[in-house]
Amino acid sequence: MTDTAPSPSVVLSTVSPREERVGMLLVFLSALMWSFGGTIARFITVGDSWTVIFWRSVWAAAFLIGFMVWRDGWRGTLKLFRDMGLPGLAVGACFATASTAFVVALAYTTVANILLMQAGVPLLAALFAWALFRERVTAATWLAIAAVITGVAIMVSESLDGAVSPIGDGLALLIAVMFSIATVITRRFSGVRMTPATCLGTMLAAGFAASQASTFAVSASDMGFLFAFGVVNLGLGLAFFATGARLIPAAVAALLGTFEPILGPIWVWLVHSEVPSGRTIIGGAVVVTALLVHIGLEFKRQARPERAGVTGVPSPN
Repeated sequence: MTDTAPSPSVVLSTVSPREERVGMLLVFLSALMWSFGGTIARFITVGDSWTVIFWRSVWAAAFLIGFMVWRDGWRGTLKLFRDMGLPGLAVGACFATASTAFVVALAYTTVANILLMQAGVPLLAALFAWALFRERVTAATWLAIAAVITGVAIMVSESLDGAVSPIGDGLALLIAVMFSIATVITRRFSGVRMTPATCLGTMLAAGFAASQASTFAVSASDMGFLFAFGVVNLGLGLAFFATGARLIPAAVAALLGTFEPILGPIWVWLVHSEVPSGRTIIGGAVVVTALLVHIGLEFKRQARPERAGVTGVPSPN
C-alpha cells in the first residue's frame, strides 16, 4: 500500500526520464524486499505466531514512523494521520488483517501458495470495483479475472481433498481479498496519502497480537530475524514503493510488483528447500500469466496514464 495522490512536486508531466528510471528501480526494490518475507519467516523459531506478529508489526511501525518524520517532519506526519480520515482507517484495518493472516498462514501452507494467490490482487480489485461501484470492466479484464479465479481454484483444490490444510488456503485467500478491498478504497480516494494508513495497520496488528501472544520473550537470533521481517521486508518495502510508484505509470508499477510472487517461492525453495506442490505451480502459473497478459494489454491500450500512481496494492509481506 502506498500514497496514491500525486505530490505537488511530482506530477507526471514534470517527471524526467531519469526520475522515471529511479521510480522503476525503487518499485522493483520494493517487490524484492517483499519477496524475502517467507524466507525470513522460515528462520524464526518462535512457536507462537502472535509473538511473531507483535514484534514484526512493532518494528515495521517504528520504521514507518521514522520514515515519515524524516520525509515530512513531526508536524507533517501528524497532519498525514489526521487527514487520512475514514478511507485511511479502512485501509489500515485491511492491512492489519492481511499482515496478520500472512504470518498465521505460514504455519499452515507454503509460501508459494500465499504469494501466488496474491498475484491476482489487481484483477480481484477490478472485480470488487465493478460489484461495489459499477466501475467499467473491459472484456479482456473479465477474461483475466476468470483466469485468476480458475488458478486460485486449482491451488485451493488441494485443501478440499485433504492434501493441505484448508486453514492455510483460507487465510491466503483472505489476504488477497483484503488487499483487493484496500486497492479499491485507495482508487476511490486517490487524494488520500496511504503511508500513514499502512503504519496504522501495523499498529493495529501489534495491538491485537499483544492481547493474544503467550509471551513477548524471544531469543537474540529470533529478534534479529524479526527486525528484518518488520523493517527490511515490510517497512523498507513500503518506503521504496511509496517513493517510487508516484514517479511511474500505473501499469509499470503493477508489472514490477509481480516480481514478489515470482521471486518469493524461489527464495524459499533455494534457502529452505520448500518445494511448491504441482497444483500450486499450475494454479500459480495461470494467475501470473493472466496478470502479465492483462498488464501487457494495458500497455498497448494506454502508454501512459493521466497521472502517476498505482492501480493496485502489492502484498507488503
